[in-house]
Amino acid sequence: MTRNRADPASPGGFTLIELLIVMTIVGILASIAVPSYQRSLIRAREAVLAEDLYQMRQGIDAFFGDNSRYPDSLDELVEKKYLRGIPRDPFTNTAESWYIISPEATAEGIPVPGRVFDVRSGSDLVGLNGVPYKEW
Repeated sequence: MTRNRADPASPGGFTLIELLIVMTIVGILASIAVPSYQRSLIRAREAVLAEDLYQMRQGIDAFFGDNSRYPDSLDELVEKKYLRGIPRDPFTNTAESWYIISPEATAEGIPVPGRVFDVRSGSDLVGLNGVPYKEW
């Protein structure tokens, strides 16, 4: 605040130049912070996706170990208490977008019972590591 000390009645305040300088500094700091914040949000979503995939794959493996077949749907994992619920894909925001991979036949050509061998994200986006989420 600049004040004319010779005239105690003069009003104090900031000049236009001082305000412009402060606003420029705030703008520069914001332009540095926003990309970092957005990147941390993506990293958090990727961590959630990795954990959801891990838990669903654990449930599929446990189901196969107990029943000698793969589940017919993700809902069957929930019904039989291998999962508490089907998680939402953090990038599509829905539990309906999971991409289901069916089991392949054995080397002898015998089909493996069940429909859910693996699960992947239904998102078309690419991760920060350069790998599409549907390949995780």
